Amino acid sequence: MFTGIVEEAGEITEVVHLPEEALRLVVRGPVVTEGTGHGDSIAVNGVCLTVTDLGAETFSADVMRETLVRSSLRDAHPGLRVNLERAMMPTSRLGGHIVQGHVDGTATLVSRTHSEHWDVLRFAPPPALSRYIVDKGSIAIDGVSLTVSGVDPAGEWFEVSLIPTTLALTTLGDREAGDIVNLEADVIAKYVEGLVRAGGSDD
Repeated sequence: MFTGIVEEAGEITEVVHLPEEALRLVVRGPVVTEGTGHGDSIAVNGVCLTVTDLGAETFSADVMRETLVRSSLRDAHPGLRVNLERAMMPTSRLGGHIVQGHVDGTATLVSRTHSEHWDVLRFAPPPALSRYIVDKGSIAIDGVSLTVSGVDPAGEWFEVSLIPTTLALTTLGDREAGDIVNLEADVIAKYVEGLVRAGGSDD
């Protein structure tokens, strides 16, 4: 489990193609590798990955085909900057919201509007995820816990407003129109939907 509070922006240094359309990523992250061991979890652009090997300020993780299909890691390449967060400890403060690291799909950055105090980023989500995105609700974009600041009633877009700290400390500061990002909808919304459906099936 994660909080969506990114610890550092790391960098993919190597991509190895494995059998069955899988990948092995080598990621540089001096902050997240501190105190990390084999088998620990690290979120890479919001995708929960298991550490398989550790080097000097780097870690390796294997990414299966299913994850590549659902996330932007399918386009991973050396030099790509990625948001990194270690799994939260039971005693940690939940500074963001509950993030599982299970990406639901990807969205396209449609536009970004600059202002003196923040940037507004507008994304086009896949139709299947639009129902989970509500004004002032929580969403994880490339592993960053954010509050939705605007929603299209037709579900074609949603917006988030990013303060300078978020722009400086995460890869969202570098994103441009047309870029693809990972989305994880609020797990509470998904549980509520599941419970409502289950309740309706008993009638």
